[in-house]
Amino acid sequence: MNMKVEMCGLTLKNPVMTASGTFGSGEEYAEFVDLDRLGAVVTKGVANVPWEGNPTPRVAEVYGGMLNAIGLQNPGIDLFIERDIPFLKKSDTKIIVNVCGHTVEDYVEVVKRLADQPVDMLEINISCPNVKEGGIAFGQNPHTVQQITAEIKKHAAQPVIMKLSPNVTDITEMARAAEAGGADALSLINTLTGMKIDIHKRSFVLANRTGGMSGPAIHPVAVRMVYQCAQAVNIPLIGMGGIFTAEDAIEMILAGATAVAVGTASFTNPRATMEIISGIRDYMEAYQVKDIRELIGAVHDEKHG
Repeated sequence: MNMKVEMCGLTLKNPVMTASGTFGSGEEYAEFVDLDRLGAVVTKGVANVPWEGNPTPRVAEVYGGMLNAIGLQNPGIDLFIERDIPFLKKSDTKIIVNVCGHTVEDYVEVVKRLADQPVDMLEINISCPNVKEGGIAFGQNPHTVQQITAEIKKHAAQPVIMKLSPNVTDITEMARAAEAGGADALSLINTLTGMKIDIHKRSFVLANRTGGMSGPAIHPVAVRMVYQCAQAVNIPLIGMGGIFTAEDAIEMILAGATAVAVGTASFTNPRATMEIISGIRDYMEAYQVKDIRELIGAVHDEKHG
């Protein structure tokens, strides 16, 4: 039974990876998760300089998920190269570095610094709703999406994955723009912008007022968007958004995702990724699927077969 998938010239031992911002760089999960079993580890967002992030409170529980307004707090590229890459290199898994920035120049600086580092792919976060400068505009304007993708591709030594924001009118327009800019793959979806109000204090629960919503409630939206993008572009997709079980992951793959990323689930169940890998294998055995690639984009209308 083959669970390996091909993406951007790389072979992943299975399609399951972690979602950026939910797994640190793996060290905090090492006692729960065998990193060697993962298809890839996607790191927390890394910027050219350390970011403090947003003021607290910046996380809130909501129906079917959570809101976060962390603001991409990170220690910056210098510490990341010194501390996190050596830790990840101890494991036999692919390393995908999530890159964030306020300007095109910020992104390019990080991409250049990573050019000679032993990492496998770059995931460019152009969509986080917590970034007040740059991020929201980059991910919501197709011209800008194409422009930043093309600029990053000029300097990147590794394959480039553009991470798309769902907070747009037409996700396929953004997907096509990233493909036109030279993206090697797409990951989607990032969080949906949400808000929570404390009715007793009559105030915003998050200091930032709005935050990114993740968790099971956004899963059907994510599946729909992955399916739409799979029809619109010819590059591989990483599906994410509320994947809590193997069934959720398989749904994403049937919709057209080559790989999937597990995020919020790891907060409630640190072993979620391990259980999802095992669950996909069980599903393949039950349905006598010899090669997982048979499942990618295999959804069809029952009436038409």
